[in-house]
Amino acid sequence: MSHFTSEDEALLQSMLRQLLQSVKEKITGAPSVECAEEILLHLEETDENFHNYEFVKYLRQYINNTVGSVIEEETEKCTSAQNQGEVSGYDTLVQHVTKKTRESKEYREMMHALKNVMMVVVESLINKFEEDRMHNKEVDSKTKKERQSGYYTDNCSDSDSSFNQSYTFMSQEQLQLLVERLDPIQPKEVRQEAVETLCFAPPSDILNSESWPNLRKHLTMSLSDPDGTFSEKILRFYAKTFSSSPFNMTREVYTSLARHLELYFLSGEYSLRISAGLDVSNTDINRLLKKVRLLNEYQKEAPSSWIRHPEKYMEEVVESTLSLLSVKHESSPAVSPDFLSPVYFLALLDIKAVWFKKWTHAYYSRTVVLRLLEKKYKSLINAAVQQCLDYFEFCKAAVNKNSGVSDFSQQHCSDKQNFSYTGPELQYVCFVHSLCLLGRLLIYKQGRNLFPVQLKNKKDSVSITDLLVLFTQLIYYSPRYPKTALTMHTDSYSPASLVMEILQVFCDQTGCAAECLYKDAVIDALLHPVQSLLSGTEVYINCLETTLIEVADILARIAAVEDGLSLLLYGENEKTAREDSPAAVHVIIQFTKKLLHDDISLLSGSEILPVVKGAFIFVCRQMYRTCEGLQMLIPYGLHESIGEAWKKTSLLSERVPTPVTAVDSTSSVSLESKNITGAMNDCVNYMFSSLSKKIQTNDYEEFGNRVIVTQIATTPTGAVALQSSGFIKALVTELWALLECGKDDVRITQPKSTPVEPIDQSCRKSFLSLINLLSYPAVFELLSKQDIPNKPIYSLREVPTDIIDIIDRLIILNSEAKIHSLFSYEQSHIFGLRLLNVLCCELNTLLLLETQYKVSQVLLTAQEENVTETSEGPGDFIIDGLSVERNHVLVRINLIGGPQERILPLRVLDKGSDPYPWPMFSSFPLPKCYLAEIPRKSEFRQDKDLDKLLSLLKSPEKQTGWRESCRKQFCKVMKARPDIISGTILAELIEKFVSHLSESRSDCYFSMGNYKATDADVKTESLSSVQQLGVEMTVRYGKYLNLLKENAENGLCFVLMNCEKFLKQQQRTVESPLCCLQEHCAGYDWFASSVFLIMSGDREKTFTFLQRFSRLLVSAFLWLPRLHISVHLPITTVESGIHPVYFCSAHHMEMLLKAELPLVFSAFHMSGFAPSQICLQWISQCFWNYMDWSEICHYIAICIFLGPDYQIYMCISVFRHLQQDILKHTEAQDLQVFLKEEALHGFRVSDYLEYMESLEAIYRPMLLKDMRNIRVQNT
Repeated sequence: MSHFTSEDEALLQSMLRQLLQSVKEKITGAPSVECAEEILLHLEETDENFHNYEFVKYLRQYINNTVGSVIEEETEKCTSAQNQGEVSGYDTLVQHVTKKTRESKEYREMMHALKNVMMVVVESLINKFEEDRMHNKEVDSKTKKERQSGYYTDNCSDSDSSFNQSYTFMSQEQLQLLVERLDPIQPKEVRQEAVETLCFAPPSDILNSESWPNLRKHLTMSLSDPDGTFSEKILRFYAKTFSSSPFNMTREVYTSLARHLELYFLSGEYSLRISAGLDVSNTDINRLLKKVRLLNEYQKEAPSSWIRHPEKYMEEVVESTLSLLSVKHESSPAVSPDFLSPVYFLALLDIKAVWFKKWTHAYYSRTVVLRLLEKKYKSLINAAVQQCLDYFEFCKAAVNKNSGVSDFSQQHCSDKQNFSYTGPELQYVCFVHSLCLLGRLLIYKQGRNLFPVQLKNKKDSVSITDLLVLFTQLIYYSPRYPKTALTMHTDSYSPASLVMEILQVFCDQTGCAAECLYKDAVIDALLHPVQSLLSGTEVYINCLETTLIEVADILARIAAVEDGLSLLLYGENEKTAREDSPAAVHVIIQFTKKLLHDDISLLSGSEILPVVKGAFIFVCRQMYRTCEGLQMLIPYGLHESIGEAWKKTSLLSERVPTPVTAVDSTSSVSLESKNITGAMNDCVNYMFSSLSKKIQTNDYEEFGNRVIVTQIATTPTGAVALQSSGFIKALVTELWALLECGKDDVRITQPKSTPVEPIDQSCRKSFLSLINLLSYPAVFELLSKQDIPNKPIYSLREVPTDIIDIIDRLIILNSEAKIHSLFSYEQSHIFGLRLLNVLCCELNTLLLLETQYKVSQVLLTAQEENVTETSEGPGDFIIDGLSVERNHVLVRINLIGGPQERILPLRVLDKGSDPYPWPMFSSFPLPKCYLAEIPRKSEFRQDKDLDKLLSLLKSPEKQTGWRESCRKQFCKVMKARPDIISGTILAELIEKFVSHLSESRSDCYFSMGNYKATDADVKTESLSSVQQLGVEMTVRYGKYLNLLKENAENGLCFVLMNCEKFLKQQQRTVESPLCCLQEHCAGYDWFASSVFLIMSGDREKTFTFLQRFSRLLVSAFLWLPRLHISVHLPITTVESGIHPVYFCSAHHMEMLLKAELPLVFSAFHMSGFAPSQICLQWISQCFWNYMDWSEICHYIAICIFLGPDYQIYMCISVFRHLQQDILKHTEAQDLQVFLKEEALHGFRVSDYLEYMESLEAIYRPMLLKDMRNIRVQNT
């Protein structure tokens, strides 16, 4: 658009003329050409209509079309550099983009074209102006004479036309003469002539003259002149001064006007009373209102400039204003509350106290205003509080009489011909002004320090809490009108709307909310209508539904903040809960349930009842999004009520409903697992629809949505729902576009830079999303029994749409066709290998991928082909990005071991002669350098504490409190000598302890059933390929640890086959499309394998132990296959495919994490990753690959000896150990990768045993109660 046509020139000329006409009055009022230029240059700052001018719109569009692409390109470059640490800060970004844009070729061409066309347009305008001027010369001449004679056409004191006059420059002598002639003792005609001259003099000359102090006194006195024309001309001079002079001059004019008004209100001449009302059409009152209006206009403009001047100037303006507003006619012997004070006049002109809002906005002026209010003018605050109290009493009295309350603002506004205010209307206007002023005052700490206030007619002082209770009560006691009677104007001044605005602002201010809103008394006041409806007492509330919606809005805002949520859940003082009144959460839930069941007669048949229901469900949602909130809600069965209401709505509606279930809470899946319905699919569809539309959300919602997706993906039902909704397809398609295609909407002006990082910045978000999605439950549902496509030909336009396609196109690159189908082969394959590396950290996923797709063999073949060719045959391995990645993955997936048991090769090259010292390989076995040497066991020394523990285990029947004694003795040994609890000693300890517990009826949680293991069963039945590979890996690890002998494979197969048959006796037959429910065990039995190693490969001891162990509650959480499709679980839980470890252990782990390690909890939230997912991964594989064998033994031992809740304490201890690393990797945006790939370096169970005991003391009752509630209750 660099070329302008003649039509463009004509259009520009028309738009420029319109702009100049719009600002003509501002320009002509300027004292000089330089001032006029300044006005035009700063027009955007001073003219609120600036962006509505057609000329401005045209220019903005032109600039956007010309250099918009340059700005976007530079911003994207800068953002990328910012993420890599090269550029920091928003200001730096703006400066950089501006500089680059101005240096661009497009910018230079644009400026050249603009300059040329504007020269033509301006020249045309000037020529036209000259023609018009010559044509109307006589009219212009006449107009000029009229202006010089001082002829005015507008009598309004502060009319804009008063600034359009010519100036008469005066000497000091003339000014002195002018002052003398304006003296009140002079004849009226002399003063009239003098004031005419004054209006033509430049205000700057007047204010800078030596005569100004005397002139100021004369003008102040003359404002009281009975001749209205005379005083209005002085006001005209004041108005012109305000608009054209700097603050250091105008503040004297302002204080002069304020002083005049103060003296007038204090004089005996003023006798207006509230009860008499106010007729604004009266000449004297109209003149008074003009003076106050001029004062108010200046009040709203002054803050934009006073910061550039000494503080004392601002203090003069503030003090003169507060002094005026504090006038109470106290000099009169008959002091009456009926006195119509200056506040009423100011309220009429600025009902929402905008002047006070502007004065307190900046710290610079706020400090002065609040200091003066505290020291000298606290009566203003007292009067405002009294005004609110009076209005509330009036409303309450009217409600109690069951009569309507008049909305005075509505009455006044509805009669456009009425120019008078009644006494009650004046009181209402002043109340609104007072309410807005107090609402602003309480935002600031200094303002809150002004409370409590002591009122004359009230014995007790009024505290902030009292005031907030009053505000809250105004919501339901103040008058309301049906929707038909409401207009935008009247509704914006209704007490309820004003209070809602104030409370909403309070909710957004952390300090203000804590001091004002987070009080039991305020919450009780908010819940008063709800409590009344629950208790069935008579309710006198106008527009009950609207009131309830507004109450719910404030409650939801309070619940959205952690401190506010704590208040709703536990009350103001969590430790000393009030017995007389339950916490707000209970009232809210009970009311919501009644709403959902349509059990409130006063609301039946209401058109907006669904809105009320939605509002209160949203409050509940804000509470159940956290673990502690969900814990409170579960006993009420709210999810069942919501489900029933949703189903009812679904049946009544043809459209697909917007579900409101617990799925979008932080711990929602735990709730839904107990009542999984078809709602999951609808919920995921709704979420995906919202995400795909990119609906704007706040930060919490944005991060929260990512956490929700992670949690849903960790459940089989959720993974299937994500697949069917199109979420996975959209994710994969977006990834492919970023990885292979780039952005379609970006014009390619230069080749894309080669990524420096293995995962390019543009693909990182998709990479992390895939990691969040592909937990083992999701992998099993999405990939189980799915074959790789392995097509002979792949089109370049063929875009993957599923996870199997990602594996086929990015990971298993076993054909030339796949390699040639990639535009960025190396970058894309590295992405796939990095993804594979993270996925294989979850051992069940590794077994699935290895058995179905032979991943190891594919990578070994690729390594074998990646060698140099020599005359003698294959040479050395080529060291490149792909071979280094493959080598790392191969070592990781073929070695089991903790941080000190295996050595993983680095994925970076070193500087020097040997950049990659790690040996590569293309066949098994792995080079021995990757296996760490097992430290020799220290010689066993006798230990008294251990002997005592063993003796306790041998004779349980001889002592009372035997189990507790064993626990204490075990803890004593663990803290003193943890290393001896291993090997045969550990085997003996857990074997005897479990044996005794399994014989005690009170300690048994499950029935064992009758089953005898036989060798014949193993011989006739064969294990699945996944189980066989798991056996190989376990035996290899056991031999490395010197725990197993050569024939251990048969022993472990015996254990696994008999466990499967034993547990099958207690399994349900479930008809479900979920893959996991079609298998006897979805995944390998890592716990049974761990016990097999602890028992040193003794198959009989292992299986006997597992049979006994299966009777204990702890087996449900340590031994995951124990409850797979078990008859001990409710059918709905079984059909969901969600294990109790997830909906119980992981749920409570998140709750404890938030309470104990809030920084870690926030880090997970900011990363969009759920701590429950990584905990499920750790627990599922018994911490294999994350901890050394000795620590795995200690983990199993403490859970068996100390209780199943120690599994949760263990996870919290791990997070505490990793806290600094978690915070660091959250900042680096790779928390998921770190937690899944990295072993737990330096973590020792014994080091954290005391910490776990401290957690037990606080949380055990609650945790064990929920853990015991997982099975079907006997009725």
